[in-house]
Amino acid sequence: MKISLELLHILDAIDCHGSFTAAASALHRVPSALSHAVAKLESDLNVALFIREGRRASLTPAGRTLLDEGRHLLRAAAELERRVQRIATGWEAELRIAVDMIIPVERLFPLLERFYADCPVTQIRLSTEVLGGSWDALATDRADLVIGAPGDMPARSGINSRLLCMRTQQLFVVAPTHPLASHPTPIPSSELRRHRAVVIADTSRELAARTIGLLEGQDILRVPNMAAKAGAQIAGLGVGHLPVWLAGPEIAAGRLVEKTLADPRSPMPCHIAWRTRQVGKALGWFLAELEKNEQIDLLTAGL
Repeated sequence: MKISLELLHILDAIDCHGSFTAAASALHRVPSALSHAVAKLESDLNVALFIREGRRASLTPAGRTLLDEGRHLLRAAAELERRVQRIATGWEAELRIAVDMIIPVERLFPLLERFYADCPVTQIRLSTEVLGGSWDALATDRADLVIGAPGDMPARSGINSRLLCMRTQQLFVVAPTHPLASHPTPIPSSELRRHRAVVIADTSRELAARTIGLLEGQDILRVPNMAAKAGAQIAGLGVGHLPVWLAGPEIAAGRLVEKTLADPRSPMPCHIAWRTRQVGKALGWFLAELEKNEQIDLLTAGL
């Protein structure tokens, strides 16, 4: 076989990180080792897999086809490893938990402390996702459990969900120096459209990216995380909604001003969602804990 799982893993890392150097760093290898492996595969297959432009590397159509199909093999191999480990002990060797960025990750720490006391054999990997990225993480096998997945569940098999909360406490805020700070309220959509919106980029990789509350023709500043979104709005670079837990202190400090809109956002459901294939003991532990009202209240305060 000319194509191995290791080579597919290398192609995936280069595609995700955009360059051989960044992929090598992520894989804890030297760039020359990745270059050699890819060059040999290209020679063996007699096809070009990457277009190299300076430090950037992008897949050719042949490379994209190879990687898209190969990712199914990578997911199947990873699932096989986890299945074998679950069969042996009932406990997962690793449980991957993705948290929607609207929920501060620190709120999970007391839960993790209890988990480690009960289940020290399972390693936990935490990550954050945005909007459709939470569902995408389950669909593409980047996560076993998602906390706070917003909106409707996509039509994908192997995923189950239950309602966590209705997201209702989003405040529309602007910097005191922003033109909308002095605009009469409620602010109509026609006026809102004239001002740049600050949004966190959806982290979906395969599912369609989602947006919330953007108006047609509205300028957009996309930022990487919730702290950057708040900072950009404080700097007057744009407007948008922030959760109460984040906006409240900034309003109290005078760095942001709350305004009302003529067309306010509707409440959005947020879910707990998980992959249903052979639920192990660690995932079962978290699902049971996340049914308790006190845990739900801790996670969702100010959303």
